Amino acid sequence: MSTATITAADINKLRQATGAGMMDCRKALTETNGDFESAIDWLRKQGQKVAAKRSDRDAKEGVVIAKTTYDNQTGIVLTVSCETDFVSKNADFVAFANSIADAAIGNNVKSAEELNDVTVNGAKIADLINDKLASIGEKIGISRFERLDAPYVASYIHGANRMGVLVALNRVAPDAGKDIAMQIAAMNPLGVDAASISSDVIERERAIVTEQISADPKMAGKPSEMIAKIAEGKLNSFFKENTLTAQLYVKDNGKTVSEYLKSIDSELQVLAFKRVALG
Repeated sequence: MSTATITAADINKLRQATGAGMMDCRKALTETNGDFESAIDWLRKQGQKVAAKRSDRDAKEGVVIAKTTYDNQTGIVLTVSCETDFVSKNADFVAFANSIADAAIGNNVKSAEELNDVTVNGAKIADLINDKLASIGEKIGISRFERLDAPYVASYIHGANRMGVLVALNRVAPDAGKDIAMQIAAMNPLGVDAASISSDVIERERAIVTEQISADPKMAGKPSEMIAKIAEGKLNSFFKENTLTAQLYVKDNGKTVSEYLKSIDSELQVLAFKRVALG
């Protein structure tokens, strides 16, 4: 089996993603033959404080827009990406992104591909994007599109259009919708609850914590059943930190998000959420 060539760019990419030191990133990539995801796991197994894998990150520059229909039963969040923050902070570019989001809402769009074909003032959005590209001299496009439908959908924009959140609830609850959206923006959960976390993510996490425990000198010679039990305890901690309803509520750390929802309405539930962030 050939050995992968580890470049400075590879090391920097891993460093940016994990916050680990340069030498640690080099060793991780070397030990895993250049496999990026395996290198992240390797760092975590060595005890590095690396966040669990996230999928909400988008283009480094652009504008994130989150909007709902007038009846709050449908919400969309999209990213119109560009190459520099000079463009992303331009009021005309932000207005352009908002007009695309308005077109998505107004035409009941369900995907980025469908949105590109929507006509606004006689021109397709794909053509409007090409015109904008020609005028500003940067590559732009719709790099992310998400949609939720529910009895009530709340939207939230954070950090000058750097992040957008949608929250789907089973009942109309505007205040709770906003509060939960802010929670998601701040705490970045992986899912609504433990049941919503994929088995692949759970098994990956279980493998990492099991190896961490086994590598602890104090666990030398301990039976595998004990190690497995401790690993399950660490998994429970993982769920408390990374699932929305189990997290501590940011506005009142004396209760979980689940308890906060019940204090509003005993039947109120979060059905789903979408969190889209630049960076």
